[in-house]
Parts: sequence; C-alpha cells; structure tokens
Amino acid sequence: MRKTALFVFNGDPMCFIHVLLNALNMKEKGHEAGIVVEGAATKLIPELVRDEHPLSDLWSKVKDKNLVYGVCRACSHKMGTLEDARDQSLALLDDMSGHPGMAGYQDRGYEVITF
Repeated sequence: MRKTALFVFNGDPMCFIHVLLNALNMKEKGHEAGIVVEGAATKLIPELVRDEHPLSDLWSKVKDKNLVYGVCRACSHKMGTLEDARDQSLALLDDMSGHPGMAGYQDRGYEVITF
C-alpha cells in the first residue's frame, strides 16, 4: 500500500483545496494518506469550519475520514490558531523543534509531498 504525507504550507485556499481533494482521492484508491497543516496554512484552521467557507464541506469530509495527521504547534501558535486546532481536536505536531518533521514520516515509508 502506498503511503503519502501531504504537508501543506501554503495558506491560499486555491492551493489548500488540492490538498483536500488529493487526500480524499488517495483514500478512495486504497492508499494511506494524511495531511499535515504547516506554516501559513495554519491560519485557515478557524475559517474551514465556518459553513459559509467554500472548503468547509471538504474539510469536514477529510476530518471525518481521519485524514488530518495534525497541525504544526509552533506555526499555529504564531498564527493565533492553536486554540482553534485544539477545539477541532486536531493533533498538535512538534517533534522537530516545535514543528512536524518530515523524516519521521519518511522513516515509516511515507512519500512526502509539499504544497
């Protein structure tokens, strides 16, 4: 089985939509896939749960299928969205000086793709 970790740094919703769609598509095709929300993308965390946000339905689907591995603790703190991540019960990742490291995923056989 293919395993992919999708690290999304870009906070532009037009980029973020592709991360959500790819995670869902990979899951549908029998792959193991998950999203790590990093960098400027952490600013989207509170927006994605708003019903009026164009990505809220996709975000809900991704979360319902457990495709969000977690959120960068340091970046969500810096962007002011740490509590929003906690409110959504998202894992806070910090194994690399407060940020989620890619090496751990690679060590477990994941292909790492960045957005």
